[in-house]
Amino acid sequence: MSAREEPTGVSGARQPDRTKPSRMVERFGVPDPEQLRTLLADALICHVGFTTESGQPMVLPTAVAGDDRRLYLHGSTGSRWFSLIAQGIPVSVAVTSLDALVVARSAFESSMHYRSAVLFGRCQPLDGDEKLAALDQLTEALIPGRTSEIRRPERKELAATLVLEMAVEDWSLKVSRGWPDDPDNDVAGPSWAGVLPRITGYSKAFVAPDLRPGIDQPDSVSRLLAQ
Repeated sequence: MSAREEPTGVSGARQPDRTKPSRMVERFGVPDPEQLRTLLADALICHVGFTTESGQPMVLPTAVAGDDRRLYLHGSTGSRWFSLIAQGIPVSVAVTSLDALVVARSAFESSMHYRSAVLFGRCQPLDGDEKLAALDQLTEALIPGRTSEIRRPERKELAATLVLEMAVEDWSLKVSRGWPDDPDNDVAGPSWAGVLPRITGYSKAFVAPDLRPGIDQPDSVSRLLAQ
């Protein structure tokens, strides 16, 4: 499938075996594109899995932006691994958000609240206006509002950057929630149980030592700190 074709964006639509949960389907199988889009917006980092020409499995961590239909990745044109996946070989992309710790009365029943997705597809390189738009989307995913505060990319910078679009062929989303599921004999015991929500954010902006006097902190950074 070429990147210009419209992907299905439906869990298990193409190859059900690679997207169908093998256990606890009632708890983990979530065919909800909106929840997938929210996870992609929250996670920021993905891991791209593929197999090299020699059969060696590889995983690359990189920033990600996109939705249930298309993902955007970027790396150096000097990266042989990015150049390889740019040729259109099959890839899988994993994104995860750890949202809370589930503290049960035993280590066996303790777990996590998490959202995790695996997306499948193939990548192709972008150029021209599409490349610029994808880079802007990646920048905005990391720091919303930042593209209006900085200069546009120079030609040499664009030449050194490989931007890939992955058309999502299918995907699988798992969401783990709920309270500790302790057996009755543990509930009757002395151990504490509960859920610890995990809060992520940015604590402080450290000013670059070579910043010229009189340049204020930009709105995009202030908004992130305020969150």
